[in-house]
This record gives sequence, structure tokens and C-alpha cells, in this order.
Amino acid sequence: SLGLAAWTRDTVAEVTLHDLAEGRLLATVPLPGTGAVGDFSTAPGGHEAWFAYTDFVTPVRILHFDARTRRLTRWDRDERDERGGAGDGGAGGSASVGAVTRQVAFPSRDGTTVRMFVISPAGHPDRPRPALLTGYGGFGRTMSPRYRAQVLAWVRAGGVFAWAGLRGGGEEGEPWHRAGSGAHKQNTFDDFSAAADRLVEEGWTEPGRIAIMGGSNGGLLVGAALTQEPGKYAAVVCSSPLLDMVRYELSGLGPSWRPEYGSARDPAGLPVLLGYSPYHRVAPGTAYPAVLLTAADGDTRTDPLHARKMCAALQHATSGPGPVLLRLEQGVGHGDRAASRAAALQAECLA
Repeated sequence: SLGLAAWTRDTVAEVTLHDLAEGRLLATVPLPGTGAVGDFSTAPGGHEAWFAYTDFVTPVRILHFDARTRRLTRWDRDERDERGGAGDGGAGGSASVGAVTRQVAFPSRDGTTVRMFVISPAGHPDRPRPALLTGYGGFGRTMSPRYRAQVLAWVRAGGVFAWAGLRGGGEEGEPWHRAGSGAHKQNTFDDFSAAADRLVEEGWTEPGRIAIMGGSNGGLLVGAALTQEPGKYAAVVCSSPLLDMVRYELSGLGPSWRPEYGSARDPAGLPVLLGYSPYHRVAPGTAYPAVLLTAADGDTRTDPLHARKMCAALQHATSGPGPVLLRLEQGVGHGDRAASRAAALQAECLA
């Protein structure tokens, strides 16, 4: 009998076929791209399996694997034919046309190897393009390569979209998480800065053409990037953020995040938080880039006070020509919202 095994290597999914009697590797299933898989199912006693596949530019689709032929095809329940799938004869599709994903590795400031997905029209640095860099780097959360409409929109418009797997996340296991939390939180920001440097060094983009975007803990990330290296970025989108790290425990779900960030009540933790707290690092007379802060009045996780205070501080401090704007959404919370409102939010962020 045969069995399929799903693996994750450097955040990218792999699927392998094995002899269950000996565990021997028989084949590697050729996935259509750099993505993620899940929801495996089989016919009892059969030789066929179905599973979900997605990547940054491909919405979730069902793939069909035949263990006899070792062939992977796209499956469509309404349009099956003898070749399998939806008549395209393979597991690929049109969604990813003009958008190619590569994973690159680079050293952070302390020499630690960090990985980043780069999605671009050509799949290689053909010329400097406008680049949009994002990341998360917190709570042990792994940012796997799953479909996000804004990625495809940006790349089809001619840009480069980069997603960095930063310390603080779960991309390399729990030690990776611990290396970017608490007293080590600056490692997350250093990894992000190194990612921006690598995009320039490899020719994906050039100075003055890098924008950054992040939400929630990723909002803290881009807030720190903005205040630590304001001249490095052309524009910043900071959504549902934590920005006053000295008082974050006093609102929303703040008290539950002490294991992640530390506490201002701790004599050893206060200097760490104060050292990177974006709100406290805003410096009068600094030429900050264009900034859009977004928040929701029903957010019970990250109180909109963070975005409001930061917007006021930046408007007062900046000497740069770019605007500092606050988009406050009514009647929604931290994440989920109607599809029409989500599309409107993403459109304004990309604009």
C-alpha cells in the first residue's frame, strides 16, 4: 500500500509518496508552485488522493493525484475529463500568469539566515521596480505562502511584492519565535531592515522605491521600521497597530501579551520596550515618508488609540512633504469584515 506525506521545508510545502510497508520514498509529487497544501482525502482502498493547494497568487484549488501514473492534475467536480482536472491537463492555471514566486535567503545584521518570498513579474531582478515589503514576526505565527489578492494586484501592476519570514514568527520553530520576542524583539526589526537592503542589493528595487506594510503585530513592525530608519522607505501603511509599547498593557487584550513583549512594570523590561516603542521614538523635525495608519473603532485587540496617537505625533513632528493620514473604519473590529469593505481597505492601502 502507498501513502502521501505532506511536509514543510523553509515554510514551503512538499508532498511525497511512500511505500507504507517499508516507509521507502517512491516519488516527490510535483506541486505547481511555491505554496501550501492541506485537507487531504482519499477514496477507500483506491489509488487516488485529493488535496487543497494555494500560493501567494493562486486561490485555493483542489488537486488530484493518481498514485499509479504519479500524475498531479487540477480537479473540478463539474468539468472532469479523462485527463483529470478542468481540462487544462495539469495542476497549473492562469491565476499566476505574470507573477513568479522565488524564495531568497540573506543574512540579518547578526549573521542569522533569514528567508523571504519575492513575487515579481519576471521571477528575477530584471530592473528596479517599486517594491512592497511586508512581514509579521510575532507570536510564533508562520506566514505561509497562501493566496492574498493584494499580492497579485501589486505584481500585475508591475511591482515586486516581498514577504519576509522574520524572527518572532514560527517559520523555523519555537527557537525562532523566542529569538524575536521579549528582550530580543529588536531582532525582528533588524531582520526586516536586512530584507529591504537585500531587495536593493539584488536589483529588485532601488532606494526611494520601497514601501512597507503591516498589520497588528506587523503594524508594530512597520512602525518600528518607520521610526528607526525613516529615510529608508518611500511610504508606510500601518494597520491596526500596537505603537505605544510602554502602555500597551492598559487597553484591549494588552495584558495577555506580556509573555510576547514583556511588561513595563518589569524594571528590566521597561528599557527594552521604551527602546523600540514607535510612539516614543517619533522625533520632531524628522523627514518622515508618507504614512497611512488604519484602525477600526470596534477593535478590541489593538485599541485604535495607538493609530490615533501615532498619527498626531507624526503630523506634529514631520518635516517631510508626504502626508500622514488616519483611516478610521466604523462598525468593524480587528480583522474580519464584509468582502466589500475588505476590498476597499486593501485598495486604499495599495494606492
